[in-house]
Amino acid sequence: MKKLLTLFFMMCSSCFLIAQENVIDEIIWVVGDDAVLRSDVEAQRLDMQVSGQRINGDPYCMIPEQMAIQKLFLNQAKIDSIDVSENQVIQEADRWVNYVINQLGSKEKTEEYFNKKLSQLKDERKDLIREQQIVEQMKRHLIGDIKLTPADVRKYYNQLSQDSLPMIPTTVEVQIITVEPKVSFEETDAIKARLRDFTEQVTKGEKEFSTLALLYSEDPESAKRGGELGFLGKTYLLPEFANVAFNLTDPKRVSNIVETEYGFHIIQLIEKRGDRINCRHILLRPEVSESEMNEAIVKMDSLYTDLLSAKFTFEEAATFVSYDKDTRNNKGLMVNSSYESDNHNTPRFEMQELPQEIGKVVFDMQVGDISKPFKMITNKQKEVVAIVKLRARTESHKANLADDYQALKTIVEAKKREELLNEWIAKKQKTTYVRISEGWRNCDFEFPGWVKE
Repeated sequence: MKKLLTLFFMMCSSCFLIAQENVIDEIIWVVGDDAVLRSDVEAQRLDMQVSGQRINGDPYCMIPEQMAIQKLFLNQAKIDSIDVSENQVIQEADRWVNYVINQLGSKEKTEEYFNKKLSQLKDERKDLIREQQIVEQMKRHLIGDIKLTPADVRKYYNQLSQDSLPMIPTTVEVQIITVEPKVSFEETDAIKARLRDFTEQVTKGEKEFSTLALLYSEDPESAKRGGELGFLGKTYLLPEFANVAFNLTDPKRVSNIVETEYGFHIIQLIEKRGDRINCRHILLRPEVSESEMNEAIVKMDSLYTDLLSAKFTFEEAATFVSYDKDTRNNKGLMVNSSYESDNHNTPRFEMQELPQEIGKVVFDMQVGDISKPFKMITNKQKEVVAIVKLRARTESHKANLADDYQALKTIVEAKKREELLNEWIAKKQKTTYVRISEGWRNCDFEFPGWVKE
């Protein structure tokens, strides 16, 4: 009876709002005890636009249905006492806010775009992220571990027609050796002198730290925000940077100069919250002179000649000569670190997943070829001289069991997870009260069980 009365008053409130000349909000779906508001849908649509997500079909059909599905999982999570870490929620919310500010250009533009204060956006995002994480944990709880045998993968493969077989794109495995040009003492001293001058200007009150960061910092993403990094835990920062930043106590003071693999920094504290910190920084990178770059190229030309004459192997050179710490202990073999890639944490790369300079060099190489030295910019924005070896290439082809068992297994696992979750949703629809307002029902829903005749 309590639920019915609550629902009655919610429906009455919705009708009252609709009757007004200027509609403030509207309840468009009710799933169990939970309502989906028109404003919820609109906020989600704006969020998807700013993050560049593709919307398949009518957003006013797709988004409410996805919200309804989420509420089914959240309701089950309450029953099963599923919860998530609050620290993870806060960190993800801070990361999202920083990303949006970067996309839109400033805090002011972000508040204008969403028509909300930044503090309100953060609170709403925390609620959304908390729900998303609970839903994902609930899904894992429902599915459990999917254990497939080779027979399961073979059965799936044999059921597919030749036209339905997935295409496996061309992949390559690449080994790399890099050398960083030396930076002169004069250049390093000049960088430090500039940073000390910035510190003096802030200390004397002549300039704001954020203004100097905006004008001079060579970290382009944070520079747009006056050097602000957003709230982060220690594990999200380089150790040298974190050790200094977390020891700051006075927001009016500027840290000593900190050297990291990205360059030289000065840091200013904004705020501490438990085990997280928000600070600003200014990054300056030493410039490599033409003579220093030429010296590195000559060194790598000599190495290239020695490799061709087999004085030592590429693997030996990578282990003892390469400056790249990520590949040095792996005999130069690059590992795919992209979480979006099907090849994550393997040595396989699709061509577009390679750094651009490496992709251009590797494109026309044959397996076993060693490139001539070339210049490239690393993911840490350092200019280096590199030599690469094409270790393996697998051309684009239709999947087959002999070569692509692991890829097929991943496809079957994903298909099995989807089937199990779809079955659960269809069953849950039958036992959950659902009401959809007029004007929101005429949709081609993914799950047709929402509208009961």
